[in-house]
Amino acid sequence: MNVDNVKSQMRKGMLEYCILLLLHREPSYASDIILKLKEARLIVVEGTLYPLLTRLKNDDLLSYEWVESTQGPPRKYYNLTPQGEIFLSGLESAWDELTNTVNHLRTIKNCIQ
Repeated sequence: MNVDNVKSQMRKGMLEYCILLLLHREPSYASDIILKLKEARLIVVEGTLYPLLTRLKNDDLLSYEWVESTQGPPRKYYNLTPQGEIFLSGLESAWDELTNTVNHLRTIKNCIQ
């Protein structure tokens, strides 16, 4: 088993949560989402992001609006729907439970060493 493979799977598993967290703050254009994720050291390419955004929209967790741009064609800005806000709240609870569990197990590991 390869640590990099597991790390990649872990990142993929939390990507949806991270995107919803970003969109909770403010509506964003896909390129802005990629930039913010990159700033957080979570590298995502367009080929990964766009299908995920489409799936989230199809699940009624996101909506979008077209906004005119001074630098080219109109841009699609994504934002959370009320259902997306509820879903994000559920993910936040799940994340808190998961981090508490992992931190507890890390504490046990450190006590044994």
